[in-house]
Amino acid sequence: MMQQDEALQLAVAFLACSQRDDEPPLAIDTELVCESNGLLIVPYNCVQYLASRDLNQQLLDCWPILVDLDRGDVRFGTLDERHLWKRTAT
Repeated sequence: MMQQDEALQLAVAFLACSQRDDEPPLAIDTELVCESNGLLIVPYNCVQYLASRDLNQQLLDCWPILVDLDRGDVRFGTLDERHLWKRTAT
């Protein structure tokens, strides 16, 4: 089983590779990282929002990055999995 810091490093690299040129700079929201059902749930948002937590700067409903702690697979969450992070992000 993968450790959370190793899984978080995979998520950081995945986000960097997934970043599009037309998007604002994005970063991991380390305050909201959690584990659920064998997945590390790694939310992210624009750097400007994370620095201020000003809701007017927030990107709306970013799908978190999910890291399977058993296999090390990294991907974005899907609509079917939304309950995993909406439940824990209260």
